[in-house]
Amino acid sequence: MVRMTEAVWRCRDRVVHWGDRTLLMGVVNVTPDSFSDGGRFLQTDDAVKQGLRLAADGADILDVGGESTRPGAEPVSVDEEIARVIPVIEGLRTQAPEIAVSVDTRHPEVARAALGAGAHIVNDVTAAADPATIEAVRDAGAGLVLMHMLGEPRTMQEAPTYADVVGEVRDFLAGRIEAVEAAGVPRDRLCVDPGIGFGKTTAHNLALLRHIASFKALRVPVLVGASRKRFIGDLTGAEDPADRVEGTAGVVAWCAAQGVDIQRVHDVKEMARVARIVDAIARGGGE
Repeated sequence: MVRMTEAVWRCRDRVVHWGDRTLLMGVVNVTPDSFSDGGRFLQTDDAVKQGLRLAADGADILDVGGESTRPGAEPVSVDEEIARVIPVIEGLRTQAPEIAVSVDTRHPEVARAALGAGAHIVNDVTAAADPATIEAVRDAGAGLVLMHMLGEPRTMQEAPTYADVVGEVRDFLAGRIEAVEAAGVPRDRLCVDPGIGFGKTTAHNLALLRHIASFKALRVPVLVGASRKRFIGDLTGAEDPADRVEGTAGVVAWCAAQGVDIQRVHDVKEMARVARIVDAIARGGGE
């Protein structure tokens, strides 16, 4: 792949440079029930320490979430979600002021509270379906990740069906970019995520990954979050999400070679090494 022109993603006072290397978004789950590490970092101090560890390992962005969106997950109250994520965001902003912080939420009240606590980015699995989320992002000048999800977390994996998964997901994201821009959020504050595992079968996920380079036509940074997901277990036989590191590395390498800009991962140290090698080959990093 030819070396790409570097561009910027504007996230409040942060300018995230994308296009010249693979950026990593480290996962900080402040939940008891996330599919991979639920409960490990439920306490604020543990979550902040995990975020600092991921930053030291090479994360460019830390994504803090207080509600599991795994398949079959039950929703939590907005108040509970806020109580989980705000102290963590505040702790990270105090102890690692140089790192960009994202809040992983589908609720505008949580998004606004997180931005008030200093978060730079809202990562919304509903692609900002609620206009109040767009308003919160616009008012703060924050970055926004628009993700595709078929249905909602509790039921999204029951029977996902598409005529053309790649075309439908790409068209949906193009439509959301247009709608959010029309609502006053500039394009240079937007990022898209095809939503691997969110209302998709293994075949759907593989088709999206096979054609992931086509999403570059949307002219915003492309984010992929495939880390430790079930389809990797289906392909490798690894039942325990923690045993899917090698499978995740395969996806990270493929996406880096295809020009994906940001990859959301649990195992930052390992995936940073993978991305560094692939970037050196595919994008000329290290020349």
